[in-house]
Amino acid sequence: MEKIPVYAVVGPTASGKSAYAIRLAKELDGEVISGDSMQIYRGMDVGTAKASAEEQQEIPHHLLDVAEITEGFSAGRFMELAAEKIAEIHSRGKTPIICGGTGLYIELLLTGKQLSENTADEKLREELLAFAEEKGNEALHTRLAEIDPASAEAIHPNNVKRVVRALEIALTTGSTKSEADEKSKEGENPYAPTIIRLTYGDRAKLYEKINLRVRRMFEMGLEEEVRALCEKGLRETPTASQAIGYKEFYPYFDGEIPLAQVEEDICRNTRRYAKRQETWFSRMHYDKLITL
Repeated sequence: MEKIPVYAVVGPTASGKSAYAIRLAKELDGEVISGDSMQIYRGMDVGTAKASAEEQQEIPHHLLDVAEITEGFSAGRFMELAAEKIAEIHSRGKTPIICGGTGLYIELLLTGKQLSENTADEKLREELLAFAEEKGNEALHTRLAEIDPASAEAIHPNNVKRVVRALEIALTTGSTKSEADEKSKEGENPYAPTIIRLTYGDRAKLYEKINLRVRRMFEMGLEEEVRALCEKGLRETPTASQAIGYKEFYPYFDGEIPLAQVEEDICRNTRRYAKRQETWFSRMHYDKLITL
């Protein structure tokens, strides 16, 4: 089977991935597919640094605005949509270029690694363990039975570690553990990826860019965007509610902190996220490293 050439531009937030991907698309006659877990939501524009209307007119962008904020979204769903777009773009003689910072999504898509072995969400795992401690092993096992009956039947309620792992896979990928295992056996990876990683030699420089980006987001109307989304129920959504740049506003809207604290919290949380991204991409295979 002839593999489809796919390029990917990865790196931490505020590293200039979008601008680089657009330049690459011009060189390779390509189109950009977003690899960002929050840019898929309609209305989340400023806070996710979504490509502008001008940029999207210049180079076609895909997987932007494909879901309502009330919808959950998973790595499994991303892989389905991205695979469809890659095939479509390739069929038109264009070059697919993935651009984004959600390492899990991009790695699973382009490497063909097994979902069950490579999907990890430490925060979710901690929450599930805390749930088991508070509500009991049976309650946790019941949650698993509701979304993955096959795994629940195979795992004893007292084997909390395996119950948590099965739940983690289902909630993170959108596939049950058995489905994930089947997907991992579906032949070889259909892509021939070229992964370009952007990084910073001086982390302080990256943090400075992050702080500047957040300041610009406020100037572009981030507060108004978040307020409008909250009126549509953002705070109660399964996935979108946890987006950095949005969740930090909740205590401000409740009168608990000043606006200046919101900006400071967004900057801090974005810096921490960038650090985690750098760690992820440093462990992931890449073909070209660009140090900024």
